[in-house]
Amino acid sequence: MEDLDRKLYDTFPGKVVRKDLTKKIKEGANVPVYVLEYLLGMYCATDDEEGIEDGVHQVKKILAENYVRPDEAEKVKSQIRESGHFTVIDRITARLDARNDLYKAEFSNLGLFDVVISAKYFKDYDKLLTGGIWCIVQMAYFFDENDKTSSPFTIEKLTPIQMPSMDMDELFDQRERFSKDEWIDILIRSIGMEPTQFEQAVKWHLLERLVPLVENNYNLCELGPRGTGKSHVYKEISPNSILVSGGQTTVANLFYNMASHQIGLVGTWDTVAFDEVAGIKFKDQDGIQIMKDYMASGSFARGREEKTAAASMVFIGNINQSVDVLLKTSNLFGPFPDGMAGDSAFFDRMHFYLPGWEIPKMHPEFFTNNYGFITDYLACFMREMRKRSFSDAIDHDFHLGNNLNQRDVIAVRKTVSGLIKLVYPGGQFDKAEVEEILHYALVGRRRVKEQLKKIGGLEFYDVNFSYIDNDSMEEQFVSVPEQGGGKIIPEGMGKPGHVYTVGRGKTGVIGTYNIETEMTSGNGKFERAGFGSDSAAKESVDTAFHYFKSNGKSISGKISTKKKDYLLQIQDIYGVGLNDQLSLAALIALCSVAVGRPVQSQLVILGSISISGTVQKVDDLASILQVCLDSGGKKVLLPMLAAADLGTVPPEVFAKFQIIFYQSAGDAVFKALGVS
Repeated sequence: MEDLDRKLYDTFPGKVVRKDLTKKIKEGANVPVYVLEYLLGMYCATDDEEGIEDGVHQVKKILAENYVRPDEAEKVKSQIRESGHFTVIDRITARLDARNDLYKAEFSNLGLFDVVISAKYFKDYDKLLTGGIWCIVQMAYFFDENDKTSSPFTIEKLTPIQMPSMDMDELFDQRERFSKDEWIDILIRSIGMEPTQFEQAVKWHLLERLVPLVENNYNLCELGPRGTGKSHVYKEISPNSILVSGGQTTVANLFYNMASHQIGLVGTWDTVAFDEVAGIKFKDQDGIQIMKDYMASGSFARGREEKTAAASMVFIGNINQSVDVLLKTSNLFGPFPDGMAGDSAFFDRMHFYLPGWEIPKMHPEFFTNNYGFITDYLACFMREMRKRSFSDAIDHDFHLGNNLNQRDVIAVRKTVSGLIKLVYPGGQFDKAEVEEILHYALVGRRRVKEQLKKIGGLEFYDVNFSYIDNDSMEEQFVSVPEQGGGKIIPEGMGKPGHVYTVGRGKTGVIGTYNIETEMTSGNGKFERAGFGSDSAAKESVDTAFHYFKSNGKSISGKISTKKKDYLLQIQDIYGVGLNDQLSLAALIALCSVAVGRPVQSQLVILGSISISGTVQKVDDLASILQVCLDSGGKKVLLPMLAAADLGTVPPEVFAKFQIIFYQSAGDAVFKALGVS
């Protein structure tokens, strides 16, 4: 054994298993992992290879002879009747029949109801009454002609093959024998992954997938490439989570059935995960609204009643493009269906956006052959931790910056609480350890907020998340690796003829445009590229060239429109469509290349001119400036007409720019080129 394997094996005897054994048997047996690993924990609890082989053989034999497959239920019932006695493995759920003062059991795969079960089992196995557990059950059959109302099937002996109870104090005490890194590696091995194959950042992402299982009403989104194991945790690791494949559901199934008066999935599972978010669709028109209400408050109204539930919501999906392309053409919530894609209120409910593209695609070497907790022990631990909270863990050492609104604060606190429950379940952590988790939580929530800014505009401008040390009062800002295209407008001086402008495109979305101009010897021709069939945009740059020809000499004696040819190319960086407000930017680009002088560093040109040079107003200035900031602009060339609208711009945005006012087209050219 490795040192960590030996330490784990000695500290948690009977609660750990070698994960390669799970893979070996799971491939040939369609049985839940938590059942399989419990049996392996019972029969393979040794480090002797020969003993392990014998144990594996015994587990296979038990599964082959006693595990009830749903399609063989009638055959097994017949065996019980014909032999009088038979042992089965099935999921048992019990309830109290108060009218007859009896406890009765229900068999999941065998399809038996109202089988009398002795009250003695509930003292030690209370999970039978709270959702049910898998058991080895010795069954008997006796048919009484005088009592045809009772089931002829009886339970002679019942032995749980899941964790019947959980000693949390023991786990808290034993956790202290391991370092932080050792414990993280143990948790990752417990979900079947090999931590030595992953970087530290990926390890935190793998842990974040578990947060919905330990935190009540937690909303997580993970989008990324295929094959990164996004759904594995919710399908295989816990008997307390359900994966809704395909995304289609109903309000009755998910929340509450008005006809049967039964609560839906959110009331019966700890976590409801939606696989393939692109297919999420409610048959009910009010489905999305009810989901939004539930994600915000943990409650929803159906009929005359308000219902509460604690299930977390997980949204899993695939990104088919590169993240860079998606950020330029849409936003990171782009894969969601049309009914949700533009709904900023829905996405604002997300507590964390896990970047699936940062997790490598699963290869054989990423699956562990080392020891980890048996899955059911891990699942019980996570379910018990839902009863605790560490949402105030940051308060002693830190407080959050003023860019976080109440919904942001709740999201960050929930993420911090969930990760502390996993890594420091006993609540023993120091300042540096909670700071590490706080920073990670802020990045995940800021990723949500950056996309909301793209969808909802100015309403979500406050994305500069930070935290402040209570002792030093030093403020630390967090950034998102892929955030908002800060490199679109690069630092430093560009080439002559290269300029940037921002405006509202044909799609109605504000975009950033890069205009590049080349000058060659010729006889005064003007050519355009990148405009497609957009006549309004072509007309706008033609206006610029006409003004350039008529007034070029008054701007600079170097400008020639008779012995030079000009080529102007435009790039629609965000793919939002061109507009008819490009004339001033095109004029400045032409003048810049003609005199061989670049425009000022990180300058964005706003405004347009008519063919006579009349300056025209900038509409929706606040939103335009927000996009300038996102694109990396530091200076803005603005018509004096727009000065009256500066009051609509939030001070936090306005303060980021050096504003350069101009009064005429010629004035704009001089100031853009830095000529006083």
